[in-house]
Amino acid sequence: MYKKLFSAKKIGSMEVPNRIVMTAMGNHIANEDGTVSEADIAFYGARAKGGVGLVITECACVDFATGKGNLRQISVDDDKYIPGLKRLADEVHKYGSCIAVQIYHPGRQGIAEMNGVESMKSASQTECQCVHQPTHEMTTDEIKEMAGFFISGAKRLKEAGVDAVELHGAHGYLIGQFLSPYTNLRTDEYGGNFENRMRFLDEIIDGIRKECGEDYPIIVRYSVDEHMDYAGHPECGLHLQDGVEIAKHLEAKGVDALDVSAGIYETMNVAWEPVGFDQGWKMEGPEAVKKAVQIPVIGASVIREPQYAEQVLEEEKCDFIGSARTFFADPDWAVKAREGREKEIRKCISCLYCMETLMAADLSPVPMGCAINFQGCRESQYNDDTLKKDGNGRTVAVIGAGPAGMEAARVLAMRGFNPVVFEKQEQAGGQIVLASKPPKKEKTGWLVEYQKHQLEKLGVEVRLNTAPTMEELKALEPYAVFVSQGSKPIMPRSIKGIDGEQVYTPVEILNGSVTLKDKNVCVVGSGMTGIETAELLCEQGNKVSVFEMADDIGPGIFFQNLIDVLGRVNSYGTMLYPKHRLVELDGTKAVFETTDTKEQESYEFDAVVVSLGTASNTELKEEIEKEFEKVEFLGDALKAGRIENAIRTGYLAAAELD
Repeated sequence: MYKKLFSAKKIGSMEVPNRIVMTAMGNHIANEDGTVSEADIAFYGARAKGGVGLVITECACVDFATGKGNLRQISVDDDKYIPGLKRLADEVHKYGSCIAVQIYHPGRQGIAEMNGVESMKSASQTECQCVHQPTHEMTTDEIKEMAGFFISGAKRLKEAGVDAVELHGAHGYLIGQFLSPYTNLRTDEYGGNFENRMRFLDEIIDGIRKECGEDYPIIVRYSVDEHMDYAGHPECGLHLQDGVEIAKHLEAKGVDALDVSAGIYETMNVAWEPVGFDQGWKMEGPEAVKKAVQIPVIGASVIREPQYAEQVLEEEKCDFIGSARTFFADPDWAVKAREGREKEIRKCISCLYCMETLMAADLSPVPMGCAINFQGCRESQYNDDTLKKDGNGRTVAVIGAGPAGMEAARVLAMRGFNPVVFEKQEQAGGQIVLASKPPKKEKTGWLVEYQKHQLEKLGVEVRLNTAPTMEELKALEPYAVFVSQGSKPIMPRSIKGIDGEQVYTPVEILNGSVTLKDKNVCVVGSGMTGIETAELLCEQGNKVSVFEMADDIGPGIFFQNLIDVLGRVNSYGTMLYPKHRLVELDGTKAVFETTDTKEQESYEFDAVVVSLGTASNTELKEEIEKEFEKVEFLGDALKAGRIENAIRTGYLAAAELD
């Protein structure tokens, strides 16, 4: 099974045991001084143990003082980092995997204040339209010095026993800033024509060859297409034909492999895709490069399923399958694929919780993490091997088979408890079933399928169509009761007419109990549920208007996800009304008050969908707390929230039950 995927292939002198590559992603778990942490060793070790052929670390700093992307990032700019890097390499090698360390400088995409500088170094004085930091054009001396930093960093990696170095020229970082005509406006030997724009990278490669030898593998990651059309500048930047020429040049330069990606910060959604991007959508990039060169090509394109990965390899679109989030969500993806256990794979649902928390990590107490894999970045604290196995068959009643309840039941069963799950609906999944209904959201349903299969495999009893009575719960004589009975839509009774016949909740639209077609529909509230419900209504042929009390549409939605869904919603001609508070509903008339001018405005609609958030279900709450000694509330039953909240509370309640 998956003959290509699990065949060995060389990258220069390095033989990779299979075609699976964990590409680089930040994780914010290095020590604050740039040394490799115990958490790093556990994190990357788990992916090697899980069967990844080549593990590529997060981008490591070649200039830790003034070239950090965040405050917890691996560094390679001093000999003091070598021992930690060696421990990391040894951990990965222990499982038969190879390791490369990606090295970089953020350039114009870094934060000046964080790096203690007035302006960030770049090829030219071109401010990034995403981070908006002051930049300056590097002098020739600065360029030569920076190339030296890359070269000495690679030399330290070789000394530490790291199998290969990857130079990060993708996603708009410093090397990429020299490669791209969008960011390189220089008129000297480092700018202008193609050869000059390649010069900075060429000098780094030459220096590494001189210091590390001809046989030390060099991989270059770069954006084959910057997709500036996504930023409204289709004529700018690197296009696919430019990326192919870069590939040919780097092959002639003696690079051992190309790691092909796309985008820069201004076109971030093509680099780190939200849920709206389909599996394999950008394989044309790696495929075009592979046709042009003989050296191995690593291709990344939202690849989640081993069947599709094998197909890509068979069609010779690339030589190695690259992904970061795939293995963040499930470090054992490769082992499960090799053993034919595809249903056990916890497939990444492209929710971008990882990117959201990584970007906020320096200013937030919330750690960077994966919404569906609580253990991600916490492997040194929470892992299956160290999970207590002391359940001794004791029964735990779990009320609700949503994501929180099923995660708790999974972990309880692994510990040796006997979880009995009650679900009042005819199917498991809770809110996730609804969340998978809007257009492009079918990936979200993967989580439900994974959880259901886990419970089946572990022999967990799930009683569907059953809302337990107190007598049924007492009959189990449970050691503990976990309450994960979800949430319900908020319908403020203070709003006159909210109980009208043509007023609906998102639940009714998403579960199909109400179907609207060819109607003029008002959606009140533009949180993620509201805006996705609006998209579904648009797809069903309705004319939709979205009203929001906040100053902007999509309050609280991570900007990448908002850009993604709004792009589709706007394509239908949807009308958007921020700063509008619903005051009254009167038949087909909706009355709003503008929050800035306090004026009232009336609109006529065929139907109104009210999406003003959710509140925890509280059935039996007081009685359960009174009757049972050990009671835990999980997910929305604890506090209405997101998938991460459900998985985290479910995991911890089960893992820490004593």
